[in-house]
Amino acid sequence: MTTERIGPPVTGDERETLRAFLDFHRATLALKCEGLSDEDLRRQSMPPSALSLLGLVRHMAEVERAWFRRVIDGEDIPLVWSETGDFQQAYDASSATRAEAFEAWEREVAHARRIERAAASLDVTGRNARSGETVSLRLVMLHLIHEYARHNGHADFLREGIDGAVGV
Repeated sequence: MTTERIGPPVTGDERETLRAFLDFHRATLALKCEGLSDEDLRRQSMPPSALSLLGLVRHMAEVERAWFRRVIDGEDIPLVWSETGDFQQAYDASSATRAEAFEAWEREVAHARRIERAAASLDVTGRNARSGETVSLRLVMLHLIHEYARHNGHADFLREGIDGAVGV
């Protein structure tokens, strides 16, 4: 599998730019995982951290699900890997597989894209059950960009530790 990563437009409108930056960061995470075995993807950074590339993919599936489906779309659904709402449980990928993690992540990304495209504007709001705040789709997209960018930095170090690959 080869992931295509397209750079964001330099003159797009706000929504197109947010959408493109989010997709760019989604593709970056997938690229960091390309060509690695399940064992490599489960390799943890350093004790006591359980952080691994596969754990990051699982975590981002939870983040996509929580913000787009639960907050913006108002779906009453549990997280993928935690019935108690503990996002940290997704990081434990010690027995996970690429197929299982990527299937969940890709499913949640597809849901998120449908929800975003169906929204009338970036001003559409949803309720964050954790904080009780009303948040806009704009804030959700910006938050996801931030979340991916931060974790893609972690993915850089994880990948370099596995096989020395840098860049991407």
